Amino acid sequence: MSVLGARSLNRAALARQLLLDRADLPVLDTVAHLGGMQAQEPQEPFVGLWSRLRDFAPGALDELLTGRRVVRTHLMRRTVHLVTADDVLAWRSRHDAMLRGRVLGTYRRELEGVDLGALAAAGRAVLADGEPRSMAGLARAVAEQWPDVAPRPLGEMLVAALIPMVQLPPRGLWRTRAGVRNAPVGAWLGREVDPPAPPGTDPVGAALVRRYLAAFGPAASADLRAWCGLAGLPAAVAAVRGELVAFRDERGRELLDLPDAPRPDPDTPAPARFLPAFDNAVLGYQDRGRVIDDAHRGLSVTGARFVLVDGRVSATWTVEDGTVTVTPLRRLTRPERTEVAEEGRALASFLSDGAVDRVTVGAAPP
Repeated sequence: MSVLGARSLNRAALARQLLLDRADLPVLDTVAHLGGMQAQEPQEPFVGLWSRLRDFAPGALDELLTGRRVVRTHLMRRTVHLVTADDVLAWRSRHDAMLRGRVLGTYRRELEGVDLGALAAAGRAVLADGEPRSMAGLARAVAEQWPDVAPRPLGEMLVAALIPMVQLPPRGLWRTRAGVRNAPVGAWLGREVDPPAPPGTDPVGAALVRRYLAAFGPAASADLRAWCGLAGLPAAVAAVRGELVAFRDERGRELLDLPDAPRPDPDTPAPARFLPAFDNAVLGYQDRGRVIDDAHRGLSVTGARFVLVDGRVSATWTVEDGTVTVTPLRRLTRPERTEVAEEGRALASFLSDGAVDRVTVGAAPP
């Protein structure tokens, strides 16, 4: 079994994530290829798409959101993701148990004794009038039935787990600030989510294996689970194993992959790229070492925005008053600083609709 070194895995990940070369793909196809985009921070997907696509226009994503072809919803790992309408309809039932479990992992004591079926029915009854609601508003509407339970756990369980919901525009539109208004997936898309598969079958799990490897592979089963948070995937992996090829990493872990997926030469140049907060290019693995050093791994869950240099997290960035400020995490060579500055100016121009292109690159850390 061939061994893939860290640099080979890095270049494969960048290629799958469209970070080696910007792609000429439609926005809808890009969101589908990536298996969704982390989106709890509403404006961040725009940067993620700009870094991956040539000539990305924010209005294209706005049109998909208002046109109900892409939605914002709780899905993988119980975080808000931007996913295609087709994917949320196909995938949501497979995520139900995980979503309930993760909410209970936070609020088990508060929700002890609450009949979740009754809670779901109460929530659906409130939503039957067709009015979108905030989480707090929905929780208040059912709270009198559970007077001893705080509204927050009730709202989290309803919106993130029991009832498939989407966050409606203008939330998530370009340069728009808007609160969260939730509506049932079926009401917004005009079609209910697909029912669970018959016992003993897992077609969605098998599809997720293929889709994950297309966007993140080669990868281990633990990486797949870290991306989606689902249990029961070994059976899905086993079901499609005959379609896959296998490698090992330098630690001896088995890595699976699609046979025809890109695995670039490890010496392929990797241009500087600016990633948004919580980008799945970093978070979508159990072993994040192919992209980020262990010393900086903690930053990946704090909302830091990263700059990739030679394919690896090498700096963080912020933007204020139109200026993109880069803070290196290691010493950058003079050519690397020049490349980062050029990409930072392009990002500043994108974020300001061409008004400014200011960038500053700080000194190396001591």
